[in-house]
Amino acid sequence: MTRIRSQWDRLTAAVTAFAGAATLVLGWRGVSGTPYPAEQLPYVVSAGLGSLFLLGLSSALWLSADLRDEWRKLDRIEQALRAGGGAAPPAGAAPAAEVPPPTEAPGGDETPTAVVPKVDGSVQ
Repeated sequence: MTRIRSQWDRLTAAVTAFAGAATLVLGWRGVSGTPYPAEQLPYVVSAGLGSLFLLGLSSALWLSADLRDEWRKLDRIEQALRAGGGAAPPAGAAPAAEVPPPTEAPGGDETPTAVVPKVDGSVQ
């Protein structure tokens, strides 16, 4: 029961996706049962638009659930960093390259230039 409460949006998304697919199939059955366009139009409008709405709602709910999961992960990472549990660099990892401060542009202008470190650690 707790799993259902925590994943209510995914469950609702699955139910609305199933309902959208069922509505689409029922609409197709109604349209295929008659050769007259005047009798097909109500099925196209009601079933087609209804299933489109339900499938769109299902997609939005599923994406919302994924975003909520990502925010939960980010909150856990932030709490760990605030608690001082920052991850140490892996053993054997190269130290971060030191980047020198920006230099003055030629001609004495004090506009700093961009310093871009290369992959090998040297400065461009």
